[in-house]
Amino acid sequence: MRYVLFALSIVAATTLLNTPTKAQNYPWCAIYSGGMGGGGTNCGFTTFQQCMDTARGLGSFCQPNTQYRPPPGPHATGRYRYPY
Repeated sequence: MRYVLFALSIVAATTLLNTPTKAQNYPWCAIYSGGMGGGGTNCGFTTFQQCMDTARGLGSFCQPNTQYRPPPGPHATGRYRYPY
């Protein structure tokens, strides 16, 4: 009986204390061009350089994520302004 109550309390605690998860949203995708027409896509990169560091040497390339939506709120515009 103790085991049943223990298991029930674990299930209740995980149900009540659960926080919803959100999908990752990153601006760059690595397109892997595997052999024989196969391959894959990894859209888990925050910068182009990070994407290229992963794709380099694998016969892959990087492109912007067409599904990327920046988070709401104010965004930094950068520290430097170029006069052109």
